[in-house]
This record gives sequence, structure tokens and C-alpha cells, in this order.
Amino acid sequence: MVIPLADPGTEDRLIPLSALQHHLFCPRQCALIHVEGLWAEDAATAEGRLLHEKVDAGRPERRPGLHVARGLALRSLALGVAGRADAVEFRGEPPNPYPVEYKRGRPKAHRADEVQLCAQAICLEEMFGTPVPEGALFYGTTRRRVAVSFDAELRALTARVAQEARANILSGRTPPPVHGPGCERCSLRDLCQPTRLEHPPRVADWLAARLKE
Repeated sequence: MVIPLADPGTEDRLIPLSALQHHLFCPRQCALIHVEGLWAEDAATAEGRLLHEKVDAGRPERRPGLHVARGLALRSLALGVAGRADAVEFRGEPPNPYPVEYKRGRPKAHRADEVQLCAQAICLEEMFGTPVPEGALFYGTTRRRVAVSFDAELRALTARVAQEARANILSGRTPPPVHGPGCERCSLRDLCQPTRLEHPPRVADWLAARLKE
């Protein structure tokens, strides 16, 4: 599948690769992080940060038929994203890239993790000029890898999410809150205040209440 160029000649407008995962999980969360610069850490995000720091601190590995690069810088002009891969295994001869993304929890019902990994694969394809048909997600809770096939459906979803995330971030606007089941496990819920701001009181009602006081 050919992905149209996101924004030719504007490398300074590439968005963080991680924004795709944030956007697919919640567009408002994505904007709070990447537009407003807000962040709050809870136990889950702290565990995830420590896991990534441990992976990034690991030494490159080399053995016959395998070279593992950690913290590899990535970029895709087609998607309009840039970031780093937790690990990329270069397998065989000539070496073929195989991205591996580390997550603290367990496999999820939504496809945000898969989209993030697929975006890494598209970056690697552009950078090395070779197909990347598959990668893996490693989940810390289960201590297992889950193989991910980068089929046409996942690539189309990744391209759409990248386009939407770039448009929202570059617009500089934060979407209004919509309370959903994912809000309770979001570290930004106190900053987002979805239950309070989803249906804010009308200004006229607020003024009337203040006058009565």
C-alpha cells in the first residue's frame, strides 16, 4: 500500500511517534500531552517509564544472524512522525529490521499499541528501503511477546491515525472531554476532568448563581 506524503519538506513539523498511540486511545489525552504540554504520572506510567529506561540502557547485542539495536532514532515523512524504537532486531543476511516495542501491562482490546508498532515499521521501511512485514509487542505483565503482522488493514489504520493526530496537534486545539471507560485508568484524569467538563454549566446559569450569592 502506498501512503501519501504527509507534508513534503517540513521535517520541523513532524509529530512524536508516541502521539499516534495517545490519539487512538483518546484525542483529548493526545492534545493535553502534545499541545498543552501536560503530564501526570501514576503507578502505571511510572512502571512503564522504568521498563523503557531499562530497555534503553541495555547494550546492543550481536550474534550470528542477529543484531539488536536499542533506542534507534526513527522518522517517516510519509506519516509525518519521528521518535525512537525500544529495540530493532536485524535478522538474517542481508539483515531485515524487526521492531520490538515494550509495554508494561498486557494486550489490550484497542489497537493503539499495534498502531505505534506499525508506525515504527513504516519508518524502518523508509529508512532502510526494505519491507518490514512483522514485529512484536512485549508485555511486562505476561512476560510474553505478541507477534504483529503489518497487514493492509493495520497500515491503513496507522496512516489514518497519523493524519488525524498531526492535524489535531498542528491545529493547536484541544478537543472537549468525552467521559468513557478509559478515563478511570488515565493518569491525566485529574487534569482533564472529563465528568465535570463534558457538560459544563451554561454561562447564564453560572452568572445567575453568582448573583444569588
